[in-house]
Amino acid sequence: MPDRILIVDDDPEMVTLLARGLERRGYQTVAAASVEAALACLDEDDVTVVLTDLNLGGRSGLDLTQRLVANRPGLPVIVLTGFGNLDAAIGAIRAGAFDFLAKPVDLDVVSVALERAVRHRHLTDELVRLRRQVATAARDPELLGGSDAMRAVHDLIARVAPTDASVLVTGESGTGKELVARAIHRQSRRADGPLVAINCAAVPDNLLESELFGHVKGAFTDARGTRAGLFVQASGGTLFLDEIGEMSMALQAKLLRVLQERLVRPLGGDHEVAVDVRIITATNRDLERAIEAQRFREDLYYRINVVHLPLPPLRARGGDVLTLAHRFITTTAERFAKSVTGLTPAAAERLVAYDWPGNVRELGNAIERAVALTRFDAITVDDLPERIRAYTPAALVVAAADPSELTTLEEIERRYILHVLAATGGSRTQASAILGLDRKTLYRRLKAYGVSDD
Repeated sequence: MPDRILIVDDDPEMVTLLARGLERRGYQTVAAASVEAALACLDEDDVTVVLTDLNLGGRSGLDLTQRLVANRPGLPVIVLTGFGNLDAAIGAIRAGAFDFLAKPVDLDVVSVALERAVRHRHLTDELVRLRRQVATAARDPELLGGSDAMRAVHDLIARVAPTDASVLVTGESGTGKELVARAIHRQSRRADGPLVAINCAAVPDNLLESELFGHVKGAFTDARGTRAGLFVQASGGTLFLDEIGEMSMALQAKLLRVLQERLVRPLGGDHEVAVDVRIITATNRDLERAIEAQRFREDLYYRINVVHLPLPPLRARGGDVLTLAHRFITTTAERFAKSVTGLTPAAAERLVAYDWPGNVRELGNAIERAVALTRFDAITVDDLPERIRAYTPAALVVAAADPSELTTLEEIERRYILHVLAATGGSRTQASAILGLDRKTLYRRLKAYGVSDD
């Protein structure tokens, strides 16, 4: 996208001159005639550099500069003035201006100053991103990865963590959903409070209600004493509900009430207890599909899905496979007291080519096995599990010189739909959007292909 320049000047002719000259040089421009209008514009528009006149009829461009330096420190401000004296220049620089130019303006001079300011802005943004990534990696070494997909995950974690917004983490099994929950908790204002986690699929429904809300003595046969539930135990911290899609409809209704009222009534109790918890949930299910099938409450879905954080499958993370593999090699070799330091090129090639249906969990398992079995300092192809050694990527042939290799349009469509479904981790919602099909049509096609709802 072209860089956007905000021109702040109360002289319409000057604004027109600057805008036309800068647009010819490849910039986009937006204009404001006062400090107030400029601030309002910045609230609505993302600009790269501000180019402001010093005298704005009652308010000074220095006032605007000081406001922006205080509230938007990464935004460069270039000040223009018809009074090109030393005092004005010193005042502009002291106010925090990036540069100072005297009128009458020379568009070539302005262009050079803007190139420097734009370069400074991009470098500043990149440094902020890198500092955030380094800080995140230091706090959350488990969430390694420099791929675009993982940078987006780290960025969303950094933005949502300081708030108390409920987060729904989705992704295939083994992608690290609980690690994300722990990362959000560690970076939140609740970091000193408890993080309490439970897998809703691992606890029978009648016991899950007691686990979440607690019970009083005698509430049921085995209730020999009063026990605080996980909501109370997590008060002041974070409650992570994994596999939320496996919860029964009856329990979903009770959970919804707790999330709305922030009050918990223990089983068999007469009084409600106030709780202060942040809720993070996770699932590998398509909850929108579950809502359509009446297996998940729509009102609960919108309560837990204030911020949606989708985790990419490992096959979509490119070189992260090798980054994670080397991390697993280091930690596993230390545990096993073996001097294994890396991978042979051929083994690395097999790891990158493999599809990783079990995601990061499967990669960790494969590396642990390889470290245990290898007789060398580097893991070889022979040390890898058979499924990885023998794996051949599926290919969709749509053109070939030999007519015998060609297939029907129906078969190509079938393969492509299944390929998109696999690439989205089984998400019917994402797949239908990519394919340009409505969900019902996609479901009919999948049913015809023998693909189950699960």
